[in-house]
Amino acid sequence: MTRPVPETHIRSAAERRADIEAKARQLGIDDAFVDRLVETFYGRIREDATLGPIFNNAISDWDPHLATMKDFWASVAYNAGRYSGRPVPAHLKHKTIRKEHFAVWLGLFREVLEEISPSPLTVAYFMERAERIAQSLQLAMFGLPGLGEKAPAARQ
Repeated sequence: MTRPVPETHIRSAAERRADIEAKARQLGIDDAFVDRLVETFYGRIREDATLGPIFNNAISDWDPHLATMKDFWASVAYNAGRYSGRPVPAHLKHKTIRKEHFAVWLGLFREVLEEISPSPLTVAYFMERAERIAQSLQLAMFGLPGLGEKAPAARQ
């Protein structure tokens, strides 16, 4: 005797996008929030003893960069669809970036989020995405530790 197979609904990209947009709205994430996040965060970055010199040497005109970052984070947070850049090549050209800089970057990002977010859930929502982005950039820039190394010989 066979059991009936339950119908499953495969959600369209538009349905998934609508869910993400609704979740962001529930968390108080909109263009105004993203603008404040980007302005505050990059203001903090520019003043940071570790990251400030890296960013200030790499970016000569901050206004276009901030506009790009607003589009990027709006696209990350609620699928605004306004960012079409390529972050990996943009970061690969900066030879002064080190793996340890990502922890400083994430720490400042969290600090700003905790100051301006309407709830801890908003912080968690953004940090999950920021950590994934940082991990992806680190993988692209520095590879996996031990990748290409031979395994030690088996014990006899």
